[in-house]
Amino acid sequence: MEKVYREHILICAGTSCVSGGSLKVKDALVEELKRNGLEDEVLVETTGCNGFCALGPIMIIHPEGIFYKQLHVEDVPFFVEEHLIKGRVVKKHLFEEHKKKTLIPIMNEIGFFKNQILVALRNRGLIDPEVIDEYIGRDGYLATAKALQDMTSEQIVDEIYKSGLRGRGGGGFPTGLKWKFCMESAGDIKYILCNADEGDPGAFMDRSILESDPHAVLEGMIIGGKAIGAHHGYIYVRAEYPLAIERLNTAISQAKDYGLLGTDILGTGFDFDVELYHGAGAFVCGEETALMLSIEGNRGMPRPRPPFPAHKGLWSKPTVLNNVETYANISQIIIRGSDWFASLGTEKSKGTKVFALSGHVNNIGLIEVPMGTTLRTIVYEIGGGISKGKELKAVQIGGPSGGCLPESLIDTPVDYESIIKTGAIVGSGGMVVMDDSSCMVDIAKFFLEFTADESCGKCTPCRVGTTVLLNILTDISEGRGKHGDIELLEKLSEDIKTASLCGLGQTAPNPVLTTIKYFREEYEAHIYEKRCPAGVCKRLTPSPCQNACPVGLDVPSYVALIAHQRHEEALDLILEDNPFPSVCGRVCTHSCEFECKRGEVDSPIAIKDLKRYVADLMLDRVDHIKPVLITKKEKVAVIGSGPAGLTTAHDLIKMGYAVTVYEALPVAGGMMWVGIPEYRLPRNVLQAEIQAIIALGVEIKTNTKIGKDITISELKEAYDAIFIAVGAHKGRKLGIHGENQYEGFIDSVDFLRDANLGKREKPGDKIVVIGGGNSAIDSARVALRLGSSEVNIAYRRTRDEMPAAKEEIDAAEEEGIKIHYLVAPTRVVGSDNRVAGLECIRTQLGAPDASGRRRPVPMEGSEYVIPCDVIIPSISQEPEIAELTKDLNFKTTPWNTFEVDPNTLETNIPGIFSGGDSVTGPATLIEAIAAGQRAAFAIDKYFNGETMGWRYKSHRPKRLIEQIEVSEEEIDTLQRPKMSCLAVKERISNFEEVELGYSEQESVEDAKRCLRCDL
Repeated sequence: MEKVYREHILICAGTSCVSGGSLKVKDALVEELKRNGLEDEVLVETTGCNGFCALGPIMIIHPEGIFYKQLHVEDVPFFVEEHLIKGRVVKKHLFEEHKKKTLIPIMNEIGFFKNQILVALRNRGLIDPEVIDEYIGRDGYLATAKALQDMTSEQIVDEIYKSGLRGRGGGGFPTGLKWKFCMESAGDIKYILCNADEGDPGAFMDRSILESDPHAVLEGMIIGGKAIGAHHGYIYVRAEYPLAIERLNTAISQAKDYGLLGTDILGTGFDFDVELYHGAGAFVCGEETALMLSIEGNRGMPRPRPPFPAHKGLWSKPTVLNNVETYANISQIIIRGSDWFASLGTEKSKGTKVFALSGHVNNIGLIEVPMGTTLRTIVYEIGGGISKGKELKAVQIGGPSGGCLPESLIDTPVDYESIIKTGAIVGSGGMVVMDDSSCMVDIAKFFLEFTADESCGKCTPCRVGTTVLLNILTDISEGRGKHGDIELLEKLSEDIKTASLCGLGQTAPNPVLTTIKYFREEYEAHIYEKRCPAGVCKRLTPSPCQNACPVGLDVPSYVALIAHQRHEEALDLILEDNPFPSVCGRVCTHSCEFECKRGEVDSPIAIKDLKRYVADLMLDRVDHIKPVLITKKEKVAVIGSGPAGLTTAHDLIKMGYAVTVYEALPVAGGMMWVGIPEYRLPRNVLQAEIQAIIALGVEIKTNTKIGKDITISELKEAYDAIFIAVGAHKGRKLGIHGENQYEGFIDSVDFLRDANLGKREKPGDKIVVIGGGNSAIDSARVALRLGSSEVNIAYRRTRDEMPAAKEEIDAAEEEGIKIHYLVAPTRVVGSDNRVAGLECIRTQLGAPDASGRRRPVPMEGSEYVIPCDVIIPSISQEPEIAELTKDLNFKTTPWNTFEVDPNTLETNIPGIFSGGDSVTGPATLIEAIAAGQRAAFAIDKYFNGETMGWRYKSHRPKRLIEQIEVSEEEIDTLQRPKMSCLAVKERISNFEEVELGYSEQESVEDAKRCLRCDL
């Protein structure tokens, strides 16, 4: 009687897991089981690839189906003790869902697995690929018996044809039709070939099937042989796949021993044998005619067609060639029927498709999904979203012959027809996910380097054309790009596609054409601005921190100057690009720190806080500023004294133009003054930096509302140019029942404006703020400081999705503000004409929406009320431009913003420009400063009659500061200083600044940590 075990441990022995030590883990497990006397209770076996390649070594425990990842030899004793002896799940090695941060023990409940349908990969992680009995135990070779014993060749071909199976090697030609052509070709000798020459960079679909389920491929070839009348087959496999070759040889030997290969298979009189041919790795040999020439012993080069291989192929005999995945589907179609297979997928793309999912995605591995599954499902549901919390930029599909599809096409179904419409192809199944750290020019160059190198050289369009494309891309990426290069790339690509002999040349330009089509602005940035937005192309890229800064601040240089204690020089360098260093040192969103390479070692340099330190040292610099001499005749009016308007005024007056700023509020500063509370931005700090601009000679007229006190038409008569930079001072409605019905419903914009202008009355006793941005956090913390006893925040997603700065969320929670995550407001509850509560419904995160974040889905019946007497919605803001536009016919957008020339920021009214929130909607402080810089540059070009380039300046280091020597003792002790803050009890009843800033020692020591990426 066969031994029965209480638990089966299946250890993945695919290439990835083996390289990670899975076989050593197996040996250690066997020894540990013996040591604990469990060898008769627990069976340990190896399987083929499990699919979740990034998490190897992988182990599955049956019958529960528990999934363990990254188990190593040193973990084995503890694992045996905990799981196999004490019966406790070992949490350390369980899968953790990235968004929810929850552990999922059962394999089939993990998103990576549960959203797949397996046909070609049906035996994934279940059988030992070197044991034929395990394949037979999973209905292996039943289809062979049926096809050989019960079906004619015509019936087999008809079944495959009706299934709608198309070749999975990239071309997508109907398999049944190809077999029919060959079956009907005259000749006693025919061949059936398997293309296992998988050469796409990043692709490992065929390799995995060969290593994990070689009998599925053999069975498909046997059935195909019977269908077309072939008695000999070749598997053309890359010599670089030693494990696949070893397991194929084992499978062929076992099949012969069982009478499933060779003569008189299963007593049916049908003879069939298979031979391996080791390819030398030439990519072009993936093309069918080149592959056949290679098997014949000739150089692998495509030949013109017709004649097609079905009539004249290998050794001029009728031949069928399909790839590994295609054959892996055949037996299932024969067993389960063509109707079953055709029920999967779309109308024209039937069945499933295997993809190698890789790149900047959390769950990397081999997947199989029905044709027509959207890219969104693959990236977010199966792939688990973008790694490191970044945003999706593109998906490269189809390998070097494919294309790069932008985030805007994330809902595209993955089938042959839909993908071709985008300019890409499905290909053999490579799928690379890219975040914003990827440069699309560099991606196109990478694939052109591959195809140009792999071109066989037979036809001129491919041999010469791909090289010329590559040379142009190289010039662009190295700063030698010129006007007309993009158009030349497009024209040459189309010519190569039309004139090339084989599929390699015909599809090689796809990466170029799709990246130009969807990411043209990146090519333009490389050519006209000499800048790589992603920071990849080294000749065009400053350090990552400077590249990430919207104003291109020379971060490494000023940090280095601080390390050298040359603080005044550091501030002078900052002021060249940013007139608000103390302000930004407190409230900037510091995108520079997210890109800081030091963060990959321990923690990023405190770039924002270092800026604050040196700027605060010289906050009284206004005393030393002399007015600028006005040298230009043109005068400029700026509407709005926020960061964009004041930056424009600052830059223009330094160019010699007279500038007057008009502000509707009683104070200058715009949203810096009325939108940011004093505990984050002290008014003396903001006032000092505004006074520094006034000291240059800029005139600011407050309490002057455009449209009421003076019209734009009147300004246009008095000034030579106007820059409109009004902030987003208008809150948006929630759209819920009761929001306009009860007293106690206050918009956050109005609430913060009143508080920041001195109206500091307690809004109510119990407050609920709706939203998750910095304005929502600010509103809650201000309400607390004004005396509200209970402050809540309602946010519809989790903390991870909250757009507010992490440090602000932390501070709010420290101060006792309760944040209700995963709740959405449904209605305002009122009593006696006053707010009495906010009804919310609990949500759970569903499929990602257009932003890439998972959409909050209401949970029916989960409504509850948060008691309150004041509700402060803080969901979004928009500019108020109605008064501005009433006397001139401005073009505006549906988002209540100005429509401007994307290059010059000029509106449709000549001489009137706009930027910042009034063009983009609510933006960050540093983005507004960048918009102001650009506007000043554009206005200067306008006055001088010059054409403004696509962008106005390149981000480049301004200084070369020597590397500071750091001793070995310091290297071990230097770490990012923790920001000193007022104690909670000392701050919640007043508006004193919470963050106290760094000392000189802390600043210098942190600056010394800089890796100096600029050198």
